[in-house]
Amino acid sequence: MKRIVCYGDSNTFGHNPIDGSRLPRSKRWTGILASLLGPEYEILEEGLCGRTTVHEVPYEPGLNGLPYLKPCLLSHRPFDLLILMLGTNDLQVTFSTVPLTVANGAETLVRCAQALDWGPGEAPQILLVSPIRIGDVSVNPVFGPLFGFERASAYSAQLAPYYRDIAGRRGCAFLDAASVASPSPVDGLHMEPEEHAKLAAALADKVRELLG
Repeated sequence: MKRIVCYGDSNTFGHNPIDGSRLPRSKRWTGILASLLGPEYEILEEGLCGRTTVHEVPYEPGLNGLPYLKPCLLSHRPFDLLILMLGTNDLQVTFSTVPLTVANGAETLVRCAQALDWGPGEAPQILLVSPIRIGDVSVNPVFGPLFGFERASAYSAQLAPYYRDIAGRRGCAFLDAASVASPSPVDGLHMEPEEHAKLAAALADKVRELLG
C-alpha cells in the first residue's frame, strides 16, 4: 500500500464556507482523492484551520506549521508522498508578508522535510502545491479585515510562480491549485465541495504520475 500525508490548513481540513462545519470525508479533497486512487493508497489527513507555514499566531498558539512538521511526518513514517499545501494564512495582515516571503515559508517546510533522518529508502517524495487564490473576502466581516481585503487577493494570485521555482530547485513535484479550483463566493477563502472535487482530480493525476 502506498501512503500519502496531506499537510495543510483549513482547505485540507475541509472547512465548510457555508456554515463553518467540517465537510464530510466524501466531500473534501482528501477523501475524494482516496476514492479516486482506490484501496492501494492510504491518505493521511493533517489539515488544521489557521495553520501558517512558519509564523506564530500571537493570539492562538499552535498554528505555526514548522514546529509540528517534524513530529507529524516521523509519526507517519514510512510513507511515499508528502502533499504540502500551505501559505494562505501567511497573507493575514498580522504577518506583513508579501508573495516572496510566503514562498520562503513554504520552502522552509520543504527543507525541513528533506532534512529529516528518514532511514534507508524511506525518504518520501514531496508534492508542493501552491494554494487556491483568495477571492473577495470583503463579504466576510472577519476575513476581510484579517486578510486586508483586496491586498490578499492580489498577493495570493502571485504565489504560484514562486512555489514552482521552489519545487524546481528543491527537486519536488509541483501543482498550482488555483489553476483547477476556486474559493467560495460566500467567504472568499474556502472551497465548496465541487471545488474540492476538481482539486482532488488534479491531485489524483499527479499522484499516479509520481507513484504509479
